Amino acid sequence: MAGQSRNVIASPCYERHLTEILAYGIDTFGYRQARKYFDTVSHLVERLDCDYTMYPECRHLATKSRMYRNIILDAHLIIYRITDVRIEVLDIIHSASSIRKIRGVRNIRL
Repeated sequence: MAGQSRNVIASPCYERHLTEILAYGIDTFGYRQARKYFDTVSHLVERLDCDYTMYPECRHLATKSRMYRNIILDAHLIIYRITDVRIEVLDIIHSASSIRKIRGVRNIRL
């Protein structure tokens, strides 16, 4: 698994939630700060093609293969799944979300 470069694809759910986070950030913190956070998230996701093993297993989605990982970034978790052929970015959710909501990302199909 390690050392290989893989394609990264994002779910529509992730894309929608990232857009909502940007809109909320603009309303709450202003355009410049919201854009900075958006760019940070985007950069981390783009780097997953090579860095996908760098992040820890998502403790709420534990499997023997450790296929579910998360990036902890400020108030959000970026949850992704490692498959044999690609990296699937499933969702970005607030870190204070319920465990049920976090576990629900397992059902996202691409």
